[in-house]
Amino acid sequence: MGTEGLIIMGTSGCGKSTVGRLLAERFGWPFLDADDFHPAENIQKMQAGIPLSDGDRLPWLRTLNGLLADAIRGGAHPVLACSALKESYRQELLSGGLGLTVVYLRGTYENILERVQSRQDHFMPAELLRSQFDALEEPADAWIFDISQPAEEIVEQIAVRLKASKC
Repeated sequence: MGTEGLIIMGTSGCGKSTVGRLLAERFGWPFLDADDFHPAENIQKMQAGIPLSDGDRLPWLRTLNGLLADAIRGGAHPVLACSALKESYRQELLSGGLGLTVVYLRGTYENILERVQSRQDHFMPAELLRSQFDALEEPADAWIFDISQPAEEIVEQIAVRLKASKC
């Protein structure tokens, strides 16, 4: 197998959850949305417009790594939607040699701001998007897809890459 699972990464509003859910449905893999695992304190900070610190994120990233490892040990191929903006965050998620592939959904600030401003039911305010772009360390070793295309097309392109890697 080419990959044990996927981490779909990018800033808020890039389509991580949408693409991740579609991929999980297509392959019958479990989907995890990292936002569902934030402790209440992190959500309160973000709702107040306060960016999370690395210290706020570390326990959350370790929890996510444990969930991924448990899924893989159980024979599943998890799909995790997680911002994973910094290389150190991705390394924490990938620790333990899990064999996951990172998929980066790349978009412009303007394009993503428009998406974030149109969302009604998300705890991440549009004001924090700039801090996400400021923190973003684009991965050198990820599969990169442009979010200007429809989510279904991105899913199809990822599926082709997965098939080529014999997943």
